[in-house]
Amino acid sequence: MTEKRKKAAALRYDLEKDFAPKITATGKGLVADEILKTAKENDVPILKDPSLIELLAELNINETIPDELYQAVAEVFAFVYQSDKEMKLKE
Repeated sequence: MTEKRKKAAALRYDLEKDFAPKITATGKGLVADEILKTAKENDVPILKDPSLIELLAELNINETIPDELYQAVAEVFAFVYQSDKEMKLKE
């Protein structure tokens, strides 16, 4: 049995520049580890959602997410907003 390689993706959404979130990084294995390491070093919330990552990992860097992923990605940004809010309360 082969072990499944870890996958990661990073998203960006700039309300003033973007009409929808964009992929800023995707990777498998060591590249995924680096994406997660960079996120942790910069206090970026990390959400583990294997189904969503499978879809996001197929997209290209700077590609806007497709319409059919809006709901799932909106949930990611709600998670990030809530995590950021909780982090500020702890300070």
